[in-house]
Amino acid sequence: MIKPHFEMFARYNQWANARLYTVSATLPEEAYRRNVGAFFGSLHGTLNHLLTADRIWMRRLTGEGDHPAVLNAILFEDFAALRVAREAEDQRIIRYVEQLTESQLESTWDYRTLSGAPQRQPLRDILAHLFNHQTHHRGQAHAVLTILGVAEPGPWDLLILQREKASLSAPRDGQS
Repeated sequence: MIKPHFEMFARYNQWANARLYTVSATLPEEAYRRNVGAFFGSLHGTLNHLLTADRIWMRRLTGEGDHPAVLNAILFEDFAALRVAREAEDQRIIRYVEQLTESQLESTWDYRTLSGAPQRQPLRDILAHLFNHQTHHRGQAHAVLTILGVAEPGPWDLLILQREKASLSAPRDGQS
């Protein structure tokens, strides 16, 4: 059964994005938008790319929602609006994964790339890419934050979330 695996990644994605946005909100506007040579230039560009890519994939998977035509689209100039959209997209991803069945995860999915090239692969592989892509670019965002002088943005590792969940569900002294 792989569905619980993807449900965990959908929740992790939400948790890690929330941490990323919390630390990003502490930056002065100039630093947030400064081009530091990252793939999408600035933290602003990187955060917009993460949302853009998720919207592209979710449109392919659900047939609904905005579908930006380029990977470097700036969907929101305003950080607060971008944050609200990110939170909504994370909820959308969680709902989507929760409604999937094991057989759907094993099904083959047909879609087209942004250039129009037809593709076919198992849905489980597409979701693995979606979550891995988020992790990849959050790593870039972490590097941007380091370049901008944020001493330590905090850990965003899956293991940290798992430890937090285990700690919350562990019996307290005198409880079973």
